Formats: sequence, structure tokens, C-alpha cells
Amino acid sequence: MSNSKMSKKKKEVVRDLIIFTVLFLGTTILIIVFPDKKQSIFNTSWHFLIEMIIILPAVMILVGLFTIWIPKETIAKYLGKSSGIKGVLLAFIFGALPTGPLYIAFPMAGSLLKKGASISNIVIFLSAWACIKIPQEMVELQFLGFKFMITRLVLTIIFVLIMALFIQKIYHNSEYKKGETSNENI
Repeated sequence: MSNSKMSKKKKEVVRDLIIFTVLFLGTTILIIVFPDKKQSIFNTSWHFLIEMIIILPAVMILVGLFTIWIPKETIAKYLGKSSGIKGVLLAFIFGALPTGPLYIAFPMAGSLLKKGASISNIVIFLSAWACIKIPQEMVELQFLGFKFMITRLVLTIIFVLIMALFIQKIYHNSEYKKGETSNENI
């Protein structure tokens, strides 16, 4: 492994340790400030840990199989920068179909990104997973009515598209500047 990869891995480990330490200290402070919530915090943390232990191995296996079975060219073709409206629709569909917590979508999104999916389609995929699940829409229709469901759905789709384009633009500009800076050093 090259020195730059080792350095990057070390930075990632340090970053993860810092995040864990901040979360641990924050939780400890909250337990000290609100001692009556201690049991609730431990119960919620325990249930979340059990859920992660049960779900994440299966997700990692699926992501691994996805990485092996689906060629990079296929992802680039259907979800890449040149996929156009077809990629947008597929990102919405892939995000809206599955059920489950959002943290399952992040390894999948990372794999899609590594295989050539565009940033905008990743944002659409994650947003659809979070906001536009088909089973969720059916429950929303039943309890809140058609007018509410369709209004929220249309507005969500519009704002997800705006957000995806905005993030794509920001990402593109930061990549361009990064490339411009590295070219000046040559």
C-alpha cells in the first residue's frame, strides 16, 4: 500500500475516533445533566446496537455482491453523469422501492458512487430513500388523504431535484478547483 493511501487511512481512523469521542462525551454530559433519562438513553442505544448487528452484515454482503456482479460500465451508463432523465428516474425508483432505515442506503450509495453514478443521482437516491418510500406513501394516503400526499410528494420531488442539481454544481466546482490547484503545482 502506498504512503498516500496509508496516510489517508490513518486520517480516516483519526476522524472516526474524534467523532466517536465527541459523541461519547456528549452522551456522558447529557446523562450527567439529565440523570432521569439515563435508562432511556441506554435502552435506545442498546436497541440501535442490536438492530445494527442484525441488519448491517446482510447489507454489507449485498453491497459486496452488488460490487462484484454489476459492472462499473452499467452503473455509469444508467446512473452516471450522461444518464440524463433516465438516471434521475432510476435513482428515484431505486430509492423509493426499498424499506428500511436510511443508514442502509449509505453503503449502497457509496458503492454506486465508486462505480460511476453521478453526485446528483446519489442525492436523489438517498433523498428518495428518506422521503419517498412507496409503502410510506400508501400509509400517508390512508391517514392524511390524497391531496396532502400528492402535494407533499410533488413538492418533495421538486425540492430533491433542486437540491441534487445544487449539490452537483457545488461538487463539480470544488473538483474543478481542486484539479486546477493540482495542475498549477506541476
